[in-house]
Amino acid sequence: MNKVILNTGVQDFILKNLSSDIMSVLLSKPTFTGVEQKELVEQIEAKKKCREKLPTWFNTPNIYYPNKLNIEQTSSELTARYKAQLIHGKSLIDLTGGLGIDSFFFAQKFSIVIHCEIDSELSEIASHNFNMLKQKNISCIPENGVDHLRGSNQKFDWVYVDPSRRNDKKGKVFLLEDCLPNLPKHLPLIFEKTENVLVKTSPLLDIKLAIDTLGFVKEIHVVAVQNDVKELLFVLEKEYSDNIKVTAINLGPSEKEEFTFSLENESQISSDHGPPATYLYEPNSAILKSGGFKSVAKAFGVHKLHMHSHLYSSEQLVDFPGRRFKVQQALPYSKKSLKSLSITKANITTRNFPISVAEIRKKHKIKDGGDRYLFFTKDLDEKLIMLVCSKI
Repeated sequence: MNKVILNTGVQDFILKNLSSDIMSVLLSKPTFTGVEQKELVEQIEAKKKCREKLPTWFNTPNIYYPNKLNIEQTSSELTARYKAQLIHGKSLIDLTGGLGIDSFFFAQKFSIVIHCEIDSELSEIASHNFNMLKQKNISCIPENGVDHLRGSNQKFDWVYVDPSRRNDKKGKVFLLEDCLPNLPKHLPLIFEKTENVLVKTSPLLDIKLAIDTLGFVKEIHVVAVQNDVKELLFVLEKEYSDNIKVTAINLGPSEKEEFTFSLENESQISSDHGPPATYLYEPNSAILKSGGFKSVAKAFGVHKLHMHSHLYSSEQLVDFPGRRFKVQQALPYSKKSLKSLSITKANITTRNFPISVAEIRKKHKIKDGGDRYLFFTKDLDEKLIMLVCSKI
């Protein structure tokens, strides 16, 4: 951590050059003694990435930024705030602290937060930033979190862990046992120090596999931001073996869509199926990832078009968590029927359909965009159909 970067003149330069051409800054003669142009560029690029993702950091003076890869890998403020709403207590240890976004928001719910980060420079950066943010109840420890936990006599109300999906030997990984730390291996140790664990994983992780691997799963939260699933959260409680609650949350800048169901009920519900009705619904990405397909149909009084399509319909319009459409036409899929519509531009979605969106566009010469929405799927008789819709 180059503390010269925190000098007023350097900070002013970074702020004034957020819109400047990066290459021109990089290739310029050294602007400040003790600061390389490359370092200035790294600060500018990283700060720019924080404008939307981490506005509290962006708008706080004298924040020191790590490289932009650290910014890309860290939680956003939206998701960090959501995590902090889920748990509370007196003490929490973050075993994989990173830049400390999650630790910062946990510190607003806990009296004591310990931030462990094996990268000593990143730990120093996080500690400096916590001071600038005036968050005084976080202790930064530049050490492997698992090692610190093993050597500590302290018990914690909660342990938080976000295993790194970058393994030195295997590259980018998703299975929990391949991540660092190896959470399944270290869970017995962790449960010696706490009764409660919050785990953040990649959105690509298979939920059923995670349940089997982790054990003691009490809650699952599928967290999306503007319909893009960003992370899976698993709440573990020592010796827990009851029904698992699943929450699919889609966060927006000013509003959210939230749907909660139980895994046990999902497996027992028999969902209704039927032909396309007046309105069509496409669940948001959090619900699609959660697997609550029958639960959402029952909760909102809609029926599925096909067991494997995950498209829903109803005669009456309902406030469904996802995109809503009015069905203008439902036709069997064929070149002739599509040609009869004279559609040259449309938004296309396929669900349980043997032809990709790209192939449909190429085959039928349909450009992307416009006000029409075409859904290609199967009906209850396994026949290929297309639905011409307008968005509500």
